Amino acid sequence: MQMYDLINKKKNRGALSKEEIEFIVKGYTSGEIPDYQMSAFLMAVCLNGMNYEETLNLTVAMASSGDVLDLSAIHGTKVDKHSTGGVGDKTSLVLSPMVAALGVPVAKMSGRGLGHTGGTIDKLESFPGFSTSLTGGKFISNVNRIKLAIAGQTANLAPADKKIYALRDVTATVDNISLIASSIMSKKLASGSDVIVLDVKTGSGAFMKSYEDSLALAGEMVRIGTMAGKTTYAVITDMNQPLGRAVGNNLEVIEAINTLDGRGPSDLLEVSLTLASYMLIGAGRAESMAEARQLLEGTIKDKSALNKLAEFVSAQGGDSSPVYDTGLFKKADIIEDVPSLSDGYVSYIHTDEIGMVSLILGGGRQTKDSIIDLSVGIQIHKKLGDAVKKGEPIATLHANDSGKLKEARQRLYNAYLISNEKPAQHPIIYGVVTDKDVLA
Repeated sequence: MQMYDLINKKKNRGALSKEEIEFIVKGYTSGEIPDYQMSAFLMAVCLNGMNYEETLNLTVAMASSGDVLDLSAIHGTKVDKHSTGGVGDKTSLVLSPMVAALGVPVAKMSGRGLGHTGGTIDKLESFPGFSTSLTGGKFISNVNRIKLAIAGQTANLAPADKKIYALRDVTATVDNISLIASSIMSKKLASGSDVIVLDVKTGSGAFMKSYEDSLALAGEMVRIGTMAGKTTYAVITDMNQPLGRAVGNNLEVIEAINTLDGRGPSDLLEVSLTLASYMLIGAGRAESMAEARQLLEGTIKDKSALNKLAEFVSAQGGDSSPVYDTGLFKKADIIEDVPSLSDGYVSYIHTDEIGMVSLILGGGRQTKDSIIDLSVGIQIHKKLGDAVKKGEPIATLHANDSGKLKEARQRLYNAYLISNEKPAQHPIIYGVVTDKDVLA
């Protein structure tokens, strides 16, 4: 088998066999296939696409390229959730304790963020002492004991995806649905959970800007998960504005805690409840969305989810005191309101720009070696459709550097469009994709 022939086959719109795809993935991961040949293959895929079977085989080959976690020692049906990424997206911090408080094991592998804010692991490190460097035995023990553990992805979890994605990133071959879906799902399959719930964002702050593209990606990932023997759901959620009102690591953790304490923003709660409901249904803990929602809301009312978060933080070496007193989190040195320059309504938010504001302040990584400032970020006061008067704060910036603050303030103004007409509202939940249907 020769890589030249496989490139030529895909260039001419041929379908590759399982063995041919495995040859490519293994060869590139081992270094036998050079970057220039893999680049040519990826471009051929972008131009001519892959069918469903090819996409599944690519996903499985990447998932099998390194460690595949064996979670069979965990009692019950293991559930996991993945987001395609957005601004202010802290749902894992809200839904994981709720689901675990109901006795459903949440065994989650997470990564660090490369972009406008940190990932789930970075946010959790807002708790002093918190560690995601768990041995396999400790990870399984924690899930069995308290029903929740979040660990950092091992270096050998789907290494083929890591290497292929790095090449895609510099060869303009990122935006292909088959390649995106296989990248995400290879890590989920390797992570070993039985139920996978996907949060697929759509809008100005999402990777997929249009609903049609988000729906196509959701369908592809659900199809892959189902064919791989996993119960898989995809919920398409809005990212035309930040989720909740906090953007930045400590600020997002505080907002997640407030949500578990019954004082969070409605959109964050709605997305978290919807995703968590499908986790419960997939695990057989609830038979309907109505039942699942009632159970989940109960964990907020009786504080069992909040207590579960504290128990989880302590179990992984962290100081759980800030769960009950958020004033203990480190604060930024400079906290400054950004006033509106005109009267009107917030008619558009360039959500990606809000993310850039966080990055400029130091809340995210520009390279994998960047150090994140956990205390900086943005508190959003005005969201889509809100009326605003000149001089009224649209947001508050939290900064530790006056130079960065000045640049961030200008970028924040660029992110907002104030006009005389109130815009139509976007739904929070656009739809749900299951293995059988698309639910509105």
